Amino acid sequence: MPLCGILPLLSPNILVASISAWACWAMPPRRSPKRLDLEESEVLVLDPKLIFELETKCALSNLQQMKRTEARDKSIVLPVYFLVIKPKSSSTTSTNTGSDGHSGGHASATASGEHPENTPGFVTSGGDGSIVTKDDGTTFVYNNSFGGFWVFDPANPLNESAQAQSWTKPLSQEWAWGTDKVYGVNLGGWLNLEPFISPALYEPFYPNAVDEWTLCEQIMQRDGNLNAIEEHYKTFIVEEDFAMIAAAGLNWLRIPIAFWAIEKYPNEPFLERVSWNYFLKAIEWARKYGLRINLDLHALPGSQNGWNHSGKLGKINFLAGVMGVANAQRALDHVRIFAEFISQPEYKNVVPFFGIINEPRSNSDSGYPVEAMQAWYAEAYRIIRNAGGTGAGNGPFISIHDAFYGMSQWTGFLSGADRLAMDHHPYLVFAVPLPGGPPSDFEAMPCGRWAGDFSNANSAFGVTTAGEWSHAINDCGLYVNAVGRGTRYEGTFETTTVLGSCDTWNDHTTWDQSTKDSLRQMSLSTMDALQNWFFWTWRIGESSRGRVEAPFWSYKLAVLEGWAPTDPRESVGQCQRLGQPTHSFTGPYQSWQIGGAGAGTVPSLDSYPWPPTAIGGFPDAAPLPQYTATGAINTLPVHIYTYSSAGAAATADVGDGWNNAADTTLMAVPVADCTYPDQWDATAAAIPTCGVAGATTEAAPVAEPTPI
Repeated sequence: MPLCGILPLLSPNILVASISAWACWAMPPRRSPKRLDLEESEVLVLDPKLIFELETKCALSNLQQMKRTEARDKSIVLPVYFLVIKPKSSSTTSTNTGSDGHSGGHASATASGEHPENTPGFVTSGGDGSIVTKDDGTTFVYNNSFGGFWVFDPANPLNESAQAQSWTKPLSQEWAWGTDKVYGVNLGGWLNLEPFISPALYEPFYPNAVDEWTLCEQIMQRDGNLNAIEEHYKTFIVEEDFAMIAAAGLNWLRIPIAFWAIEKYPNEPFLERVSWNYFLKAIEWARKYGLRINLDLHALPGSQNGWNHSGKLGKINFLAGVMGVANAQRALDHVRIFAEFISQPEYKNVVPFFGIINEPRSNSDSGYPVEAMQAWYAEAYRIIRNAGGTGAGNGPFISIHDAFYGMSQWTGFLSGADRLAMDHHPYLVFAVPLPGGPPSDFEAMPCGRWAGDFSNANSAFGVTTAGEWSHAINDCGLYVNAVGRGTRYEGTFETTTVLGSCDTWNDHTTWDQSTKDSLRQMSLSTMDALQNWFFWTWRIGESSRGRVEAPFWSYKLAVLEGWAPTDPRESVGQCQRLGQPTHSFTGPYQSWQIGGAGAGTVPSLDSYPWPPTAIGGFPDAAPLPQYTATGAINTLPVHIYTYSSAGAAATADVGDGWNNAADTTLMAVPVADCTYPDQWDATAAAIPTCGVAGATTEAAPVAEPTPI
């Protein structure tokens, strides 16, 4: 009986929580997964100490059977099932003691119970084939054929020496923009839910749950609580995913999060502040595996785009409508609170990039003027630089989306701004008209469509990343266009022209090798054209039918099944190999663009006062209601690490959630005794007679440039 595939027997010392003890898989390119087992002569001994040794032997045996090469290895190994051994109990509590005008007074999430890493002799780092013990006592094999290694020491939880791969700098070393490449992936649908990413959560409520707002309402009606949402946080993305991402040759994460990680208003049904606890886990795991995080504010009050991933499908009430200014004020406070947290010395290296708004639909009939978008960006810039300071190493890069105007339209905006980056989301699938044809037609398409634009933006604006892209060549996939909507490909959404059937595209098990090969070529072309990118998304959850029904969008599945490269470095030069024009930005950036000399000297900053004079639907925004800065600051909690030192409990210093102690401006909240319109449905509401500022508010101060 092969040990690596054996079903563990129930024992008082062993908790059986998986189908098999270990299923180790090797994924050579363009081949089916191959099972790797020990010899049948191996014997399972039901003793916890020996289990650990046998698991290690299993991993080492697998390693011996794999043909490994060094830097350019084409294989990837992903652990699939895990043996759980005597998990130790732990719980998390929050304390709230108001101080300094902060709600929660720099509250802390405290882990109680002995962490397994605190036991004497516990391994706190390892490379390929090492055993990782998680905080619940379970273990898995760390497989990384790219020279990566993990590090975690509870006595020094801020250790930044881990490396995702041998070619990726540890967090302790500054990222060299223009030289180092961002090979990133989104953790979409984890802390900010989307129907097509987690369809099984939505299917029981079809057709009533169409976004996170209605999903929360439906779950609350069914269960009387939102525990199902937190269960999703717990299980959809776990620590093993971070290890797998490093093993796939990726080095950055873009993690979407919603404003209700901080707070919500009484009429908003979301699960308040809980997702932040899991973002703290993401910070710990990213640090442990040497991955950098792009924190992406994906959902803003009132909805910045009217799409389901903004929290509520329907109308835009951010910078548009009667509550447009008030919602934008509230969003700026959320930006400030996130910025204060990630600007702390304890976190700035693991979260060095901040996408302050996802896909604002300014350039649309129901949107808002570009001048309003520019004013909001300028005020967010002031706020973030006040929180973290100016110059490299002081606070994050600030990433602004092009708001669907195109990257070239932002050339010259806030010239001189310290580390201001551009974000653009290139998707073939949302082109008009939708391209048709077989996958082979798309192999070189990204080179011609995007390479020149991204190279020009890097030259003219500064650091430019593709925050999202996918392998989708059509809009097939369960709920891709939203719950209850059809597809353009089948002529059942926005058009009656039929390009084909989605049956094949929704079931990747029917794809032949030529289909996978063409998609892989397109994947390489996209990576080469974009240069610094984040794939959307790492994982697509199974539907109620037990399969992934939007396979174009899962990077994890693409690597396992062979239509994405196991080493993204293979993409370099792909467009040239396909005979396409070469448009690679080779740098360098101007010094001020990356936090060097001149950074923070922005002559045009005063040209963008806050609030804007006009917003969507209102050429004169002065009469519109605003909030007032009288509310306590909702400081985000930190995770407190306790460990044993000389036989006594000790606590690691991990910050208090707020970087700039001088930043004491209170939060903008509704004026007392004023009745405002519904902040999510106010495009045609009556303007209240209260809560109107009548004058611009004082702009947030901006830190002076730090001498270089």
